[in-house]
Amino acid sequence: MARISNTIVTILNIVSAVLALVAIGTSANLMVRSSTECQKSLQSPLLMAGVILLVISLIGLIGSCGRSNFFLYTYLTLLFLSIVALIAFTVFAFLVTNESAGKAVSGQGFKEYRLGDYSHWMQNNLVNGEKWNGIRSCLVESNLCGRLGEEVHQTEAEFYKQKLSPIQSGCCKPPSYCGFEFKNATYWTVPKSGLAVPDSDCITWSNDQETLCYDCKSCKGGFLANGKKEWRDLLICNVLLVVIYMVVYSVGCCASRNNREDRVYAKYRGYP
Repeated sequence: MARISNTIVTILNIVSAVLALVAIGTSANLMVRSSTECQKSLQSPLLMAGVILLVISLIGLIGSCGRSNFFLYTYLTLLFLSIVALIAFTVFAFLVTNESAGKAVSGQGFKEYRLGDYSHWMQNNLVNGEKWNGIRSCLVESNLCGRLGEEVHQTEAEFYKQKLSPIQSGCCKPPSYCGFEFKNATYWTVPKSGLAVPDSDCITWSNDQETLCYDCKSCKGGFLANGKKEWRDLLICNVLLVVIYMVVYSVGCCASRNNREDRVYAKYRGYP
């Protein structure tokens, strides 16, 4: 007897299989056409996610279309493990991003960020050591700071009213407390009286457009602030995914139970 639960599982897995193929295709396209290391860094995670999703979807399709409880049980087990992993990651991401906040500077339309305000896990695993070299290269390639410097006739007052992103605030200009004199968005000079504070970030700043404040702690802080926002957005997506997966899991359990009942019914009626 045909059951609607099998049909629903089939449709959901067809959709997820198509999404998996899109992810794999995008990864292959990046592999062939990517010109920067930043683009290439997306290949492996995207390919891995696509392959895993495709395998789970195919198992679900075989189980629902073939009405095979063995494949449905395997599918439900993988789905359950995915739900547990998503919940664990969501809790972990919330804990490691639950600290820090940008510091508002009087008279400015943007905030400034300090590396020490973020969790040790984020510092050690995202921006410390050689990991920063790759991120720094990506930030330079993105030309975020170059676009700020295009307004050559911009006044200091106009610059301070801008809504800078955390990365632009931390990487494209020296920290305000250093006391640099404004020339343009990415060119600042030391006043005759010297730096206001002998801070490492103040000393690290350079007007070289390939250097700027990319090696400053404030830049790392701005990057983590941006990452925190993206992780928080990801948390919302994870919660929605968990809800969707739980619905799919429930429908899959119904399909498995229906298949089992149909087999019992067929045997009772004398069918093989």
